[in-house]
Amino acid sequence: MSRHTLLAGATLIALAAVVIQMVAGPPVLGWYLLAWALFAAALWLVRRVPERRLTALVVTGGIALATIGPATPPSSSTDSFRYAWDGRVQAAGISPYDHPPADPALRGLRDDWLFPADCGAEDLWPLPDGGCTRINRPTVPTIYPPVAQEYFLLVHWLSPDGSRHKPLQLGGWALAVLTSLALCRLVGARRAAYWAWCPAVPVEAVNNAHVDVLGVLLVVLAFGAVRARGPLLGAAVAAKLLPAATLPGALSGVLANGVDWRRAARIAVPAAFVVALSYLPYVLLSGTAVAGYLPGYLEEERYDGSGNRYAVLRLLMPDSWAPYAAILLLGLVVLAVLRRGDAERPWQGALLVSGSLLLLFTPGYSWYALLVVALAAMDGRWEWLGVPLAGAVAYATGPANVHGLASPFYAAAALAVLIGWAVRRHRLAEIRS
Repeated sequence: MSRHTLLAGATLIALAAVVIQMVAGPPVLGWYLLAWALFAAALWLVRRVPERRLTALVVTGGIALATIGPATPPSSSTDSFRYAWDGRVQAAGISPYDHPPADPALRGLRDDWLFPADCGAEDLWPLPDGGCTRINRPTVPTIYPPVAQEYFLLVHWLSPDGSRHKPLQLGGWALAVLTSLALCRLVGARRAAYWAWCPAVPVEAVNNAHVDVLGVLLVVLAFGAVRARGPLLGAAVAAKLLPAATLPGALSGVLANGVDWRRAARIAVPAAFVVALSYLPYVLLSGTAVAGYLPGYLEEERYDGSGNRYAVLRLLMPDSWAPYAAILLLGLVVLAVLRRGDAERPWQGALLVSGSLLLLFTPGYSWYALLVVALAAMDGRWEWLGVPLAGAVAYATGPANVHGLASPFYAAAALAVLIGWAVRRHRLAEIRS
């Protein structure tokens, strides 16, 4: 075994020790930064390890890190409690879009886990009729789209009584490991390590059980397929909406010479059909209520231009201009991908649009960037990993903290992407000359 392999293994052991600390309690910036530093060191150390020796290290290391996730209850997010509730409501034959958890009509579904009698603990939300719940935003309906809801229902059906959050964590573990294996098969172990060893995976995909990992797996499978690409991308969109940012990548170059209607239809029509089909049962039950809390969420998260959204743009222009500039710039990125994107490497355009979306809107939730981690692995563009790092810092220092470190870290991530682009462009020019 080579020296680099041994050093990489030792670094992964150190990373695992830090991840244990990360899932043991609320977010601590120091642990997050140390984990990402060790992650970067591990990627650097395996640059010279032969691919044939690397696969076992990447897979076993990724499984070991992911296995840390279920060792503790969700450490820094309560979203999985809503997942469990939505699955329970559907199992009772009720649409999750019709009633918020606080609705007295659903009182018969409450238990001591999600609705504890002792309301003195932390991370509990008050109910209008008295009492409290672990479910965040209990007075509003669910925000999660239909494929996510079907996943919550499936986990509920497979869960033993009294299992609480653990089945959702195990579901996140399975999805994360499947994504690692899919990336190993599609792009090789060296790039798969970007995902398998990333600290965001055991923390956000497994410990906090964010359903984003389901969308990520579907996107990876979509870009590894050809005939099923449209349906898989449609399912990904209906799992978490954010994967809609990958659709322009799937249509890379479709405007290169006029409009390639045939190729556009092969992707867009099946994707739209799957989204519509997944929504249909819920629309029949709940009508327009299937929008859930999404409009209220966008307002709550200050995407109107206040708060700490658009952090990078607000360093360059008045706050009031930032939302319009973000939409304009994202539109230009999408147009560039549709006109000049590489149809043979659709994940490249998907990464550009998805990563640009996060850099322009700068959300405060680190799990949104799980998609960027997987796409960076597919494309081998390590410089984009600064985006999930910035998201982790934003969350650890407070998603709504205007004076936190989100702005400089997102700005540094944007600068890293620009430098990476310039360096690659220069190298390509040298090769061509």
